[in-house]
Amino acid sequence: MNNRNVQLVLIVLFSILSGLLLGNLLAHRADLRNNPMLKGIFSHSSKNKVDELLSKIDAQYVDTVNMDELTEELMIDLVTKLDPHSVYIPAADLQNINDELEGSFSGIGVQFNIQNDTIMIVSVISGGPSEKVGLIAGDRIVTVNDTAFTGKKITNEKVMKKLRGPSKTKVKLGIKRHSTTEILQFTITRGEIPVNSVDIAYMVTPQIGFIKVNKFASTTYTEFLNAIADLRSKGAKKYIIDFRENSGGLMDQAINMVNEFLPAHQLIVYAQGKSYKRYDANSDGNGSLISVPVVVLINEFSASASEIFAGAIQDNDRGTVIGRRSFGKGLVQQQFPLSDGSAIRLTVARYYTPSGRSIQKPYKPGNAEEYEKDLMNRFMHGEFYTKDSNHVNDTLKYKTKKGRIVYGGGGIMPDIFVPRDTSEYTPYLNKIINYGYLYQFTFQYTDKYREKLKTFKTWQKMQEYLNQQTVLNEFIAYAKTKGVAENNKEINRSKNFIINQLQAYISRNILGDNGFYPLLYQRDETVLEAIKELNRKK
Repeated sequence: MNNRNVQLVLIVLFSILSGLLLGNLLAHRADLRNNPMLKGIFSHSSKNKVDELLSKIDAQYVDTVNMDELTEELMIDLVTKLDPHSVYIPAADLQNINDELEGSFSGIGVQFNIQNDTIMIVSVISGGPSEKVGLIAGDRIVTVNDTAFTGKKITNEKVMKKLRGPSKTKVKLGIKRHSTTEILQFTITRGEIPVNSVDIAYMVTPQIGFIKVNKFASTTYTEFLNAIADLRSKGAKKYIIDFRENSGGLMDQAINMVNEFLPAHQLIVYAQGKSYKRYDANSDGNGSLISVPVVVLINEFSASASEIFAGAIQDNDRGTVIGRRSFGKGLVQQQFPLSDGSAIRLTVARYYTPSGRSIQKPYKPGNAEEYEKDLMNRFMHGEFYTKDSNHVNDTLKYKTKKGRIVYGGGGIMPDIFVPRDTSEYTPYLNKIINYGYLYQFTFQYTDKYREKLKTFKTWQKMQEYLNQQTVLNEFIAYAKTKGVAENNKEINRSKNFIINQLQAYISRNILGDNGFYPLLYQRDETVLEAIKELNRKK
């Protein structure tokens, strides 16, 4: 197997599993102490062995023990004995975790990257606090509150802790800007920064609108409706909804979005568990896209709410699902607050598609290590490359509304399979991507030619200009300085891929996601397959 593929799967798998541990929130809340699974653990009864044990350790153990730390570790260990998606959230982490699903957080409004031990501002959020005081893309943050903030110990987490904070509080930044040798001083008043769920909505053809959704947060449905309205105004009559790498979020947002596509009285999803009465979500027939052709894109990192959406579209024969088998996360979590400000997200039910398929892939309670290897096992089994390997359990057959066969066993099987394309992969390409040289070069290139690049207001104009430049040759020379020897045979094989990536990231540094995805997806096989499928539909 290709080294780059293995590393890519490991990296993204780690990221998605970290995100999936947060679980899905449901609108219905319940009191923790009424939950029969936890009543014995968190009761203050004198018969509680956990309380007895902690008391004995605190009172009688030979050495002094930090009881708070011991309790935190115990909480984590207890929950990991259940299932892969129940999770204990310490009080210190709860706010940041909730921010991702609330649709906003308080900060200064910049996107940054750490390069050469310095915080580089990649983009400034329009209308945000930083834009209002004059920060611009390309600025380097060198001091925070008059204290130097550079060096090898700087991490993304440390930067966010410094820059985020309660709304209306102030932070003073020292800025190094190319146009001057002076360190510029800016005092920024933090404010609410939106966390967008819709990365991009654009016309991929004169009749087809494309919407990429990165998660399901509290504002996702509203963002989705706004995207639909914008695309309709531009002539969209068919839609591609992209959930690749979308690890899920709030179930109600997915249900509301699917409802836009279904006629009345269609089952969208149902959930049930031992102490969780079956809950059915049905369409109300008031959707604005009921007769509009639609394609849904998924891959091995599409999970949870993404799978609810794709499963409802597939089982109701409402559209076509294209890509690769999804992750297989179909456990329902509810969040319960604990007395010290921490929380537990506890699995209380399972999700099922309209045909009765359980979305959740198999797991053994308490065996998180084996569960976390699932995607790697699928990769090694060849599932990302051959269609035949996708049916993990041919005995679990279900029927859609019109009688088509679909398969269970975990995740959503696509109607049209699109394998990973490795035709352009070479050792040269692996090196420049694995070591981040491609991304680092595009930032430096953007910085060097920023004034010229800023004159291009669309990705088409940006690409037209870059096609006339010697970007590839400049990159090859840059890679040499990093120890990557020039290999003409391998470069020629990977040439189109490298050029596409270089242009897309340079465009993103100036135009944001609106300049990135349309350029990047010109060569995306899954998107191209979706366009073909929709062109076949009236």
